[in-house]
Amino acid sequence: MKASIIGTTGYGGAELLRILNQHPEFDIQSIHSTRDDLPIWHEYPHLYNVIDDTLQAIDPEQIALKADVVFLATPSGISGELAGEFVDKDIKVIDLSGDLRLDANQYQQWYKKEPVNQALINKAVYGLSEWNSEEIQPAHLISNPGCYPTAALLSLAPVIKEDIVQVDSIIVDAKSGISGAGRSLSRSSSFSEANENFSAYKVNQHQHTPEIEKQLHKWNENIQPITFTTQLLPITRGIMATSYVKLKESYTSSQLLELYEQTYNSCPFIRIRPENNYPSVKEVAGSNYCDIGMHVDERTGRVTIISVIDNLMKGAAGQAVQNANIMFGMNETTGLNFIPLYP
Repeated sequence: MKASIIGTTGYGGAELLRILNQHPEFDIQSIHSTRDDLPIWHEYPHLYNVIDDTLQAIDPEQIALKADVVFLATPSGISGELAGEFVDKDIKVIDLSGDLRLDANQYQQWYKKEPVNQALINKAVYGLSEWNSEEIQPAHLISNPGCYPTAALLSLAPVIKEDIVQVDSIIVDAKSGISGAGRSLSRSSSFSEANENFSAYKVNQHQHTPEIEKQLHKWNENIQPITFTTQLLPITRGIMATSYVKLKESYTSSQLLELYEQTYNSCPFIRIRPENNYPSVKEVAGSNYCDIGMHVDERTGRVTIISVIDNLMKGAAGQAVQNANIMFGMNETTGLNFIPLYP
């Protein structure tokens, strides 16, 4: 099958190239950017003599004629418009931006951009692979989850769906590597500002907040607004989401771990850590894994749930390919069996 990538010069696009180049079923049909007629290795020299494709102009008509699936790795505010040009064509679309994740009014409020048509948003299936596979499989338009929501939602899902936590007690403290900000230059992500530093940003204003709440509410309609804090780590890749929730009644760590193991028993990319063992971001780097560890504080009645992902893999390109695998009827692990890079 043929895959095209739009937005190939960003980190998400480059990661899609890395995955699809060795995928046994997808061939890279074409790569596209606003900077066309340039060999991709000019942007990413590590691809020299590995992928020699030339960036092409963005022509939805031609892309749809030649490819079976197109990945939109373009920024929010651009992807939604492109998705609209593909939606009625004979091609599957996976959007890695936030343009199709929220209702139009919420999108305008949180992203501070003009939303696409609500009818287009309604056509998109939220691509949280482990939980929405039945909807993903027949879909033609996927809204790939954000990196923070992926880490938070996968770690919270079992206790939320089982309705064993107090609905107004959810606090998510999340930390990301600098690649989460993309390749565009900014003062906060420059080396001299971020190196040997640790800072919070968009406090109570991060655009992934309503995305997390929207999915939590689908699992439990009584869920109340959450507290979600994001922080920047002086590392290249990785997300750690530490969630704190108050239990309705007494549980032990081993009981909750058993619930998580049963819940994710058939999910190859979710690894539940043994009791008193907690994951770190380096242990999933370069892979599509989400590792989860937890501990119940019987003194306070709270459970601390720690999840880690690679923000460019499970948080973006890896999950996008996982969704493509599901859409085309393949095993979801196809082309994604990367052992994490360590150290």
